Amino acid sequence: MDANWIPFHPNPSKPAYKPPPGAVDAHCHVFGPAAKFPYAPERKYTPCDAPKEKLFALRDYLGFTRNVIVQATCHGADNAALIDALRASDNRAKGIVTVREDVTDGALREMNEAGVKGVRFNFLKRLVDFTPKETLQRIAEKIAPMGWHIVVYFEAPDLPELEPFFASLPTQIVVDHMGRPDVTLGTEHTQFLRFVDWMERNPRVISKVSCPERLSKSGPPYDDVIPYAKAIVERFPDRVLWGTDWPHPNMTTHAPDDGALVDFIPKIAITEALRQKLLVDNPAKLYWA
Repeated sequence: MDANWIPFHPNPSKPAYKPPPGAVDAHCHVFGPAAKFPYAPERKYTPCDAPKEKLFALRDYLGFTRNVIVQATCHGADNAALIDALRASDNRAKGIVTVREDVTDGALREMNEAGVKGVRFNFLKRLVDFTPKETLQRIAEKIAPMGWHIVVYFEAPDLPELEPFFASLPTQIVVDHMGRPDVTLGTEHTQFLRFVDWMERNPRVISKVSCPERLSKSGPPYDDVIPYAKAIVERFPDRVLWGTDWPHPNMTTHAPDDGALVDFIPKIAITEALRQKLLVDNPAKLYWA
């Protein structure tokens, strides 16, 4: 792994908050193991191994029932590690893959049978090379007939440029981490208000209210992120998801305590009804219906 890589927390705390039955960790990853599932030659980083066995053990320890595993950029468009995890999950995991334009219908059917429910489009230039929007559009048209959706990862300042492209996509859109707002600006800043307005105008957009550890400027317990996630949960209770982001790729400051991340949930979804939708009803409808 990279010399400056921060591995996942070796001994996360037991969360005080107990998720409801059927709760889903709707954003996590598997890395390798590299000896079996080599990392992509074009990758921008080399992580520590974080295999499915570790992920499933963490799921059980934190009190969750199911996972949604998102393809990590270190594996490129080789989804073998993810598919292997889905097949070993006993239908307790679904997946989001990365594919290239030349993916065959047969390969898509095989992934669909394994439990894949969408593709990820990554717009963070530090993580991936630029893919022409025309190429992404053709991928979207290939996967739409299967009922898959598209997960998009971008940073808040890029939303105005990306909005027209998102409007052209023929599927539901799931946004990673609230579009990465700058939490130093405040929830009344035009940057965050634009994101809220975009969700208001587009009912097929769903937001993950995950990764306070990435967005926070103050560090644990990430209280500066609470107003943003709480606002999205309360305004769009039927269109929110939550996930750990384990094993926390490309963290530069610390290894997040996954138990503490679970204890963040009641701060942003303050009623049982909101937590039921966030953790159970919404992901069940999107991934297991």
